[in-house]
Amino acid sequence: MQQFKITGMSCAACSARIEKAVGKLENVDTVSVNLLTNSMVVSGDATDAEIIEAVRKAGYDGSAVGKSTGMSEGTTHINSDKDKHYSEDNNMIDDRANYYDAETKRLRNRFFASLLFLLVLMYVSMGHTMWNFPLPQYFAKNPMTIGLIQLLLSIVIIIINKNFFISGVKGIAHGSPNMDTLVALGSGASFIYSVYVLFSISNALLNGDLSLAKSELHNLYFESAAMILTLITLGKTLESYSKGRTTDALRGLMKLAPATAVIIRDDKEVEVPVSEVFVDDVFIVRPGGSIPVDGEIIDGSTFVDESALTGESIPVEKGVGDAVYSATINT
Repeated sequence: MQQFKITGMSCAACSARIEKAVGKLENVDTVSVNLLTNSMVVSGDATDAEIIEAVRKAGYDGSAVGKSTGMSEGTTHINSDKDKHYSEDNNMIDDRANYYDAETKRLRNRFFASLLFLLVLMYVSMGHTMWNFPLPQYFAKNPMTIGLIQLLLSIVIIIINKNFFISGVKGIAHGSPNMDTLVALGSGASFIYSVYVLFSISNALLNGDLSLAKSELHNLYFESAAMILTLITLGKTLESYSKGRTTDALRGLMKLAPATAVIIRDDKEVEVPVSEVFVDDVFIVRPGGSIPVDGEIIDGSTFVDESALTGESIPVEKGVGDAVYSATINT
């Protein structure tokens, strides 16, 4: 199993597109992309270079993390699982938590910077028409000045949120438009149309038609272009915060699992790191001990506290053939 970090994803369509692109490779058996952790797990004989190239052709980027050494299952004697899910590596969970902390801070700064300029833009574009907010006399008598100020403020907000346009254009170039493409199209259309109206205002002033120039101010949508970017940035900030909280919860669950397991090798009990537990290994969990990896009981019976996973406080009775899970407790 090969693990990769993926960058550039913004929605579920992105992860599905990457799975499809990598899945087309001849030597790939299965591929799973996790949008929450920005990670991908691939099984098969394809090389890291081939997989990363497929990801890049889909319009994203990635880097190899490593290979998973074993699958989890687990005994009061427990047999290591043959078909259970591969567990996320602790270091990857920590990396994702740190990533979302930094990402949330970056997006938060972007949002507040955008909001500051947006408030000024809204004041100039709508305050004097809707709520009779005062403007300098020179502004009031010169519609072109009002339009140019809106243009400059919206350009600043576009620059602050340029990643929407970079990601959106890349998506179109690779034939894989994403959510950022829609944001870029919506904001870009409003901006371009407003620039056209600005030329109309200029033409009206050249012809000495001040009333027409003032009426054309109502057709400017610079504030709409800026509002789209600001609100979507707010949404992404909240999304990143939620992902960070979820990753923190995952990290907490991972820390509940013991770092070592007592396995039986050559009829002897050997304590090894959990990362060295392989498929079909038999390991022992004594009363009061935590189950290190997912498994199936092959000898003994017990009650297992699964509250960390299910929230159910009453221990569950387990016997031969029953499945048990990592980070639960053999009571």
